[in-house]
Amino acid sequence: MKKFVLPIASILLINTLPAVAAEHEVGQKNKAFTAKELRIKVGDSVKFTNQDPFFHNVYSLSDLKTFDLGSYPKGEFRSVVFDKAGKIPVECAIHPNMYMDIIVEK
Repeated sequence: MKKFVLPIASILLINTLPAVAAEHEVGQKNKAFTAKELRIKVGDSVKFTNQDPFFHNVYSLSDLKTFDLGSYPKGEFRSVVFDKAGKIPVECAIHPNMYMDIIVEK
């Protein structure tokens, strides 16, 4: 039986590879986000999917991550990558009662 030995340089390289970013999904259904709070890691993305029969416009004015996904209809989605740690409030410009927080952790 042969032994398989990795050179030290290979082991060091494996330990320094970046973590793979994850994609999370939050729907908009019944004029509400499907999550009130979502915890993710720096570099992860969130896919905002409209599940309602009318338009939504997801946005955030946070200093950590400002974005405006524009209006989009049922069945469509928009994605955002979160690259800084912190708490990011997210709202819908069309439905003022729609609110959630995205907590981005290191």
